[in-house]
Amino acid sequence: MSKILIDKILRSSKNDFMAKKRIVTNALLLALEKAIDGYIRFEDFTTHYYRYHYGIPELKKSELALALKRLRENGFVELVDDEEITFRLTDSGRDRALWLKMKNTNETWDGKWRVVIWDVPEKRRVARDLLRYKLKQLGFQCFQKSVWACKKNCTKELRDFIKKVGIEDWVMVLEASDIGI
Repeated sequence: MSKILIDKILRSSKNDFMAKKRIVTNALLLALEKAIDGYIRFEDFTTHYYRYHYGIPELKKSELALALKRLRENGFVELVDDEEITFRLTDSGRDRALWLKMKNTNETWDGKWRVVIWDVPEKRRVARDLLRYKLKQLGFQCFQKSVWACKKNCTKELRDFIKKVGIEDWVMVLEASDIGI
C-alpha cells in the first residue's frame, strides 16, 4: 500500500504541493489507526490468550481507532508533526468541541437566565435557522418564535457564534436574574 502512495506522490506535479501534503497526511493517519488497532489486538491476546487456542477470534476495531478515523474523515483533526505524530484540532473541530462542552455541562445554576431575542430578516433565513438549531442543542426553551431562554452560562460563546455567523445586528443576548416565569 505504501508503494502505491509513494508512486502517487512522485507522479503529481510540483505545483500540487497541497495535494501531496494531504496524501502524506492521510497515509500517516491510516498508519496510526492500524498501529492502534494492532496494539489493541496484542493487548487482547495477552489478557485472553485462551481464546486464541482455537484460532484468532474476530475483534471489532478499537474504539480509539474508530474515533480517530471519524475525526480525520470529518476534518476535525490535522497532523502537526509527522515525526512524533502530533495532532491538533482544526477550526471546525474546535467549534464542535466547544458546542459539545456547552451542551453537556452540568454546572450549578448561577441564578441568571440567558435570553436570546432576534429579528433576523428573511434574506438571512439560513443563519436564523442555524441559530435556532444551536439554541435547541444547548437546551434553550422557546417563549415566542424569536425569544428563547436557558439557565446555562453560555453568553460569551453565543455572542462569538453570532458574530461568526454575521447576524449581530439582529440578535441580542441578555443576562437576567428574573424573567417572571
